[in-house]
Amino acid sequence: MVERATSFGSETGSYEKGRPEYPAEAVRWLLEALPARGRTVVDIGAGTGKLTRAVLALGDVRMSAVDPDPQMLEALRAKSPGVQAFTGTAEALPLADDSADAAVLGQAWHWVDPVAASAEIGRVVRPGGVLGLIWNVRDDRTDWVRRLTAIMHGSPAEEMIATDSVRVAAPFGPLEERRWEWTREMTRAELHAMARSRSYLITAPDEEKARVRHGMDALFDELGLVDGGTLAMPYVTAAYRALRGS
Repeated sequence: MVERATSFGSETGSYEKGRPEYPAEAVRWLLEALPARGRTVVDIGAGTGKLTRAVLALGDVRMSAVDPDPQMLEALRAKSPGVQAFTGTAEALPLADDSADAAVLGQAWHWVDPVAASAEIGRVVRPGGVLGLIWNVRDDRTDWVRRLTAIMHGSPAEEMIATDSVRVAAPFGPLEERRWEWTREMTRAELHAMARSRSYLITAPDEEKARVRHGMDALFDELGLVDGGTLAMPYVTAAYRALRGS
């Protein structure tokens, strides 16, 4: 599990190309309990900065980012040069006590120890602050998407969302949840990049990578996806938030 959790740096290009952005309304919902101005937010498990950039787009936000992978942080700094970025984990943050109004994690909470991470994030987030968790998950209620997932294998994130097993611990209170359904037009190249950005495939042997690639191409041929064409990938964005107690 640790190897998979820290494997993404070798595929930063695929991560940027293949992974979707976060819906603005979902990101806004994560932080709506905070004042509209002067918010200090840390993105934990920030990767290449997709969620960092979505939070910055809300306006009047001071951001920092933390990730265990230096290669991912290098990509983040290139796209968000004004953001302070630090190597660290949710269980060991290189940040001062009570230094943030909120902490957000995109596609990341399934990699952490929820009790240890809640305690450490609670050290950094001020009383009354917010812990926000968000995932973009493919909607397997669509037949071809379900077949694609079977080819690529599911992920720990998808399992956590499907089984409703997202949990946080003290000093954070109960979780609130919202979901958004939407679609993203994706080319064959973007679909392959999405697959390559997944930890299962990054750490898989070459024979398994080839099997997945050929299986995906066979599915796309059946669906009539040609060069220059797109498929509408249905996504569900699952967002959760909890307030830090006093």
